[in-house]
Amino acid sequence: MSLISSSLPARAVLRNIPGLSRAASTRARPRGLPAILEKNPDDVVITFAKRTAIGRAKKGQWKDTTVDELLCALFKATLEKTKLDPKKLDDICVGICHPPSPLYTSRAAALAADIPYTVPINTINRLCSSGLMAIRALAHAIQSGETSLGWAVGAESMSLNPRPTPDVSEVVSSHPLAHDCIQPMGWTSENVAEHYNVSRQRQDEFALISHTRASEALKKGIFADEILPVEVKGRTASVDDTVRSGVNAEGLASLKSAFPQWQPGTTTAGNASGVGDGAGLVMMTTRERAEKEGMDILGKWVGSTVVGVEPRYMGISPVFAVPKMLEQVGLKKEDVDIYEVNEAFASQFVYCVDQLRVPIEKVNPNGGSIAISHPIGLTGVRQVITGLEELRRRNEKVLLTSMCVGSGMGAAGVFVNERVH
Repeated sequence: MSLISSSLPARAVLRNIPGLSRAASTRARPRGLPAILEKNPDDVVITFAKRTAIGRAKKGQWKDTTVDELLCALFKATLEKTKLDPKKLDDICVGICHPPSPLYTSRAAALAADIPYTVPINTINRLCSSGLMAIRALAHAIQSGETSLGWAVGAESMSLNPRPTPDVSEVVSSHPLAHDCIQPMGWTSENVAEHYNVSRQRQDEFALISHTRASEALKKGIFADEILPVEVKGRTASVDDTVRSGVNAEGLASLKSAFPQWQPGTTTAGNASGVGDGAGLVMMTTRERAEKEGMDILGKWVGSTVVGVEPRYMGISPVFAVPKMLEQVGLKKEDVDIYEVNEAFASQFVYCVDQLRVPIEKVNPNGGSIAISHPIGLTGVRQVITGLEELRRRNEKVLLTSMCVGSGMGAAGVFVNERVH
């Protein structure tokens, strides 16, 4: 049966799809704190934001779970929790990096979750920022008027789909920058440590902060606010198994180099991001539609940006992405209440925090990827979910997320918490 009735002009049918008749927004991007806190009908808002529990790669709760199973379980749990009629979805965008045929995988997962075949889906891969790029792509589609309601998703199974070795031709790899951009991420960590004089001691100090904060958050049940329990193969998971309690300075100092083949050899299993599995989802629409349909508004997407840096120093990119993001929306760094900056490696994280001159109390208040782990496609979504929940608990307003991106890029985004009382 045809999706569009032959008895009606296509234009008339499209006019009846909520939001698609709305003209693209012509309002200029808000600049300055008062402007981004304003509430306007065409704002892009987040009405649901949850993630699965995260599992340790190769050893944890999702080690034998494929990424399509994770996505299917998350989609089913989201529909059950939100009571959303899935026919209302205009699009789904999945940030995902390493599984083969990721679009087929994601589309199959959606169909298996009983999302109608009329709901399209797409995937996006900008490595560590893929989740944030999914949010960005959906936000832009909503702003343009092409989409009214959608899901931005991030997912990765690093147990079953570890980083593949990039395969490029000899002609391309003979170029020095091209050669550098496909090297292992551990090599870039050691380059940053050596070039910017980031000592092993400082790396371990910052790693201990992450481990300690995440351990405390786990004990207090803080992560439960952002986790949606999902069931796979008859087993439900609702708690991260990646966070290690009892990590101390002595233990971190005793660890051997993870990459002794590269100097100075200061990166270890304790001061680098963990490798993990998981998925997360944010539902986005316009403020006008959310209010009309009685949806809870959790937060607002303000803007995002991307940058490029020299590939061998990939990890320093938040130093450029964060100021660019602040300038685009007219904020001072003091206007931001919480920074979620991805901890790919302590080497780059130390350097970024130092250069950005942001108080460590504002950065990753519940720990970051060193403790929680870094499922690559998920992280950009997880940071938004984690940051918005922490803003809600603190009754604060502005979140800035940022991450370095493999091959020599970086990204950042600004969001506003709307659950302020």
